[in-house]
Amino acid sequence: MTNASRIHGHDARKVSALVGANLSVQPGEFVAIMGPSGSGKSTLLHLAGGLDTPTTGAVRVEGTDLASMSATQRAVIRRRSVGYVFQDFNLLPSLTAAENVAFPLELDGWPMRKARREALAVLAETGVADLADRRPENMSGGQAQRVAIARALVGPRRLLLADEPTGALDSSTGTDILRLLRGRADNGAAVLMVTHEARFAAWTDRTLFLRDGKIIDESGPSDPTQLLAQGAL
Repeated sequence: MTNASRIHGHDARKVSALVGANLSVQPGEFVAIMGPSGSGKSTLLHLAGGLDTPTTGAVRVEGTDLASMSATQRAVIRRRSVGYVFQDFNLLPSLTAAENVAFPLELDGWPMRKARREALAVLAETGVADLADRRPENMSGGQAQRVAIARALVGPRRLLLADEPTGALDSSTGTDILRLLRGRADNGAAVLMVTHEARFAAWTDRTLFLRDGKIIDESGPSDPTQLLAQGAL
């Protein structure tokens, strides 16, 4: 991401959601994003994953400028290479947990049985294998979140984007999920996570701090708690 800005609206209604962001996340690196509500954290993730395009600047995934691609081409990149955990889960209500997790693989041409086997394996990793045949309406918020995380992790994801992945989880389960994300990074994926929990940011290799759409600071894994205590956020 090079000098990327995202502006919504025009003239008096213009809002700068992200301003001049420069960020590079390497394979095998786990990066946390922290900042107050409205600071641009989700906007940064949307740009990084090709869900939105910058007003100015460039966003590249594996060397390809996402703005130069069509919407269909960006969708293919997201389906094959990018796993995304949304704050509101975005599970398809008519599908079971296993079907939700297998869905992106099937869209990419995987045989149904192979996709289901992969989905069941990742559901087991996130601790919800027993929900495989349950639909979202019959899940708690924490269960739905773990299914959504499983969907993001399934298949050969090279970039993982997680927007508050532990928000609906208890402390113990949240730690389990952080361990999974850390493991994916250690196995070569680039991981970018929005969190408001300094203890979870401590699992990462570095932490970016945003305010008013700007990256204002960057620290190593042990520093978020210190900055919070100092009132920097």
